[in-house]
Amino acid sequence: MVTGLVDAVSYLTLGQVFVANMTGNVVFLGFAVANAANFSVPASLTAIAAFLLGALAGGRLAARIGNHRGQHLAIATYIQIALVCVALAVSVGLDPKDEVFSYALIVLLALAMGLQNATARRLGVPDLTTTVLTLTLTGIAADSSLAGGKNSHPARRLVATITMFLGATIGALLIFHVGVSAVLVLTLALLVINGFVTYRVSSSSEPWTAGT
Repeated sequence: MVTGLVDAVSYLTLGQVFVANMTGNVVFLGFAVANAANFSVPASLTAIAAFLLGALAGGRLAARIGNHRGQHLAIATYIQIALVCVALAVSVGLDPKDEVFSYALIVLLALAMGLQNATARRLGVPDLTTTVLTLTLTGIAADSSLAGGKNSHPARRLVATITMFLGATIGALLIFHVGVSAVLVLTLALLVINGFVTYRVSSSSEPWTAGT
């Protein structure tokens, strides 16, 4: 859901750039290099660089506390909450027409999504990606009984797909009818809910919390 929301913000208001979906962003960078209208090399490069920094931070976090998956998820969520809080403050305090507004939001949201992706990668929940759905959709078809597969986790894959779709739809509607800040408020609310849940599991001793 968060992925759909923040990419709605970035694509619809920050100059046709993604802060979560780096596959699309690399394609957009190619468009920009070819001088396609409305695509920006600096914006795409900024998003990719910030995403990589967020993923790097997520990797370092996993190396330090990844032996407890509950604590790892909790701390990553708290950091993401802090980044989105700053992004919300930027959206309220700066003029949307100001270039600083766009680049500040690109950096903050891409950092948050890079961290989220690194965390999801380390947690390694089967068939659960948080930004890229190409393999998820491929799995729905290729692993189905029609294809002779075992139909592994189809519900989880469908939920991930539908949730991201809903995030993008709701994000676009809020941008068109309310504004960027409304999308970031909803994003923050979802992360805070996650924060409460992860706080409860951060001290859990259940078998699933053991890292690899």
